Amino acid sequence: MRRRPSILASIAIVLATLAPAAASADSFGAIAYSPATGATGWAHSFPNRSGAERMALGGCSKSARDCRVAIWFKNACGAVARGSDGWGSGWGNDRRRAELEAIGSCNQYTGGCRVIRWQCSGAR
Repeated sequence: MRRRPSILASIAIVLATLAPAAASADSFGAIAYSPATGATGWAHSFPNRSGAERMALGGCSKSARDCRVAIWFKNACGAVARGSDGWGSGWGNDRRRAELEAIGSCNQYTGGCRVIRWQCSGAR
């Protein structure tokens, strides 16, 4: 005689397979930047892009009127670099890669680029 798995055992199996997905929820971050003043605002550990962008813009807007979202990122890091006559942004899987991408982007428009702000989306 064959035995059928109980309903409770089936539920336990389903819940066990869903638990890792819940533990690895996406984490969003953003950096806002004012080209006129160099002010920045940032956000990390948000469950969605729009929330991270609003927080970053809100922080930057306390110091400047021309703030814009320079970069947003999910489960990663972002950075903004400023040069003598321009700026750039970039993202990467870690801080170092994000900073290199931002400097590379900035160097396409101007010289003397250096990172002015970096942030990772979660605890990194």
